[in-house]
Amino acid sequence: MRDNRGKSRLPALGSAAALVTATLIAGAVSAPAAGATDRSGHDREAVGARIAAARAAQAGIDWQDCPADWGLAKPIQCGWVSVPLDYAHPYGKQIKLAVDHIGNTGTPGERQGALVYNPGGPGGSGLRFPTRVVNKNPVWANVAKAYDFVGFDPRGVGHSAPISCVDPQEFVKAPKADPVPDSEADKLAQRKLAREYAEGCGERSAAMLPQMTTPNTARDLDVIRAALGERKLNYLGVSYGTYLGAVYGTLFPGHLRRMIVDSVVNPARDNIWYEANLGQDIAFEGRWKDWEDWVAANDAAFHLGTTRDAVQAKWLQLRATAKKNPIGGVVGPAELIAFFQSAPYYDSSWVPVATVFSKVYAGDTQALVDAAAPDLSDTAGNIASENSNAVYTAVECADAKWPTSWRKWDRDNTRLNAQYPFMTWANAWMNLPCATWPAKQHNPVEVRTHHGLPQVLIVQSTRDAATPYEGAVELHKRFAGSRLITEKDAGSHGVTGLVNPCINQRVDAYLIDGKLDAADVTCTPHATPKP
Repeated sequence: MRDNRGKSRLPALGSAAALVTATLIAGAVSAPAAGATDRSGHDREAVGARIAAARAAQAGIDWQDCPADWGLAKPIQCGWVSVPLDYAHPYGKQIKLAVDHIGNTGTPGERQGALVYNPGGPGGSGLRFPTRVVNKNPVWANVAKAYDFVGFDPRGVGHSAPISCVDPQEFVKAPKADPVPDSEADKLAQRKLAREYAEGCGERSAAMLPQMTTPNTARDLDVIRAALGERKLNYLGVSYGTYLGAVYGTLFPGHLRRMIVDSVVNPARDNIWYEANLGQDIAFEGRWKDWEDWVAANDAAFHLGTTRDAVQAKWLQLRATAKKNPIGGVVGPAELIAFFQSAPYYDSSWVPVATVFSKVYAGDTQALVDAAAPDLSDTAGNIASENSNAVYTAVECADAKWPTSWRKWDRDNTRLNAQYPFMTWANAWMNLPCATWPAKQHNPVEVRTHHGLPQVLIVQSTRDAATPYEGAVELHKRFAGSRLITEKDAGSHGVTGLVNPCINQRVDAYLIDGKLDAADVTCTPHATPKP
């Protein structure tokens, strides 16, 4: 399941002589800093990354006003950074990555460089990050004095050589089949859809698919660092962005200055990505129940029942109704799940989702249709939604070797669905294209500490659904000297953007002064939403 997805739903160099020549060129252009070597064993890609970074450092970024249709007004500026499609062939085909930035709000003396952001996905765009400065977001006001805020579209995303797997208008059409199968025929139909989706990715984006990996995006990140003129990277990654950060820290430990990872993907190789998605199913069920408890506690506002069981009964009733007769002709069980899952994702969705839910039982279904049904007239939004899903699939499928046995998928998801039914089958079908993926699948990087890695700040809530808490603990073990801030008894996905002084003050202290606590810290939860 894409970890920030909202409503929608991964060649040889030629000769030894070429390798030696490339190495000499890289050394002549820019001697790599300690720790710059790619530690995954991909020596050709390591050399290519150094060549690309040296080239980008010379070229810089030609900052201009952003294109009007990007929705990024002055003083935010946009530019492009060229990277190799395949780092084993750094002089081969190049693709352009879209980047944007806004300067620090403090004095020149207060400036500490650029803070580069990735929001997750995979498939999420970071281009909205500088708007936190324009909108005077109070949580980030102190950090903005010290840093330029830099966002980018990762390879394949948005404006950065976007990939596609299916016609966007077809992708968003509704209602879709109920993800929970009633029969073997239902499963067969879903398997056919997944296989056709994988084939569509191969037909529409064949050249990009083998290169749509997290390690390549980490190499892109280092090229962006060089293009910005930064000797070392300051990085903030949320959700999948934490895995990107973990891989970057493994491949380029000496190129990191400060890094915060927030809501952490478990980086263990055997967790990427099949097991990670199974773990989400369990965690989503827990956070779904948290939300139902809150809805029940606020029955005076929502009138959906005074107990979790009562609220769950209303959910099952709505689901059954939508299955029999899609609401408004377009909202069936699949669309309901896509809308309601935002509540276990984000606390900021608790009130809006509960409000729509409540309106349905008060006789108003239009609010649900407006919220959960696709808008076929929003062609730009539908293109973005399809692209985001394509990148999610391409990266996760390319990062690791997935099970190809349907028997395993069926057994694992049938077992989980018995106890954790809210998301299990929907998640399974979303990932099943990886079982028949038409491009090369790689081995995940072994994330661990190498010489030069600075102290990393890890932030995590204990009841996060999309990235269960164990992921933060695992990365903490793997990155020596890291510090873990635990937000106890909270579960919103993405912690650093919420108001919680216990966390906000420590993020400021780390990014502004380089200070971390002597030991790990546990914080009380941020405020619970109020109806």
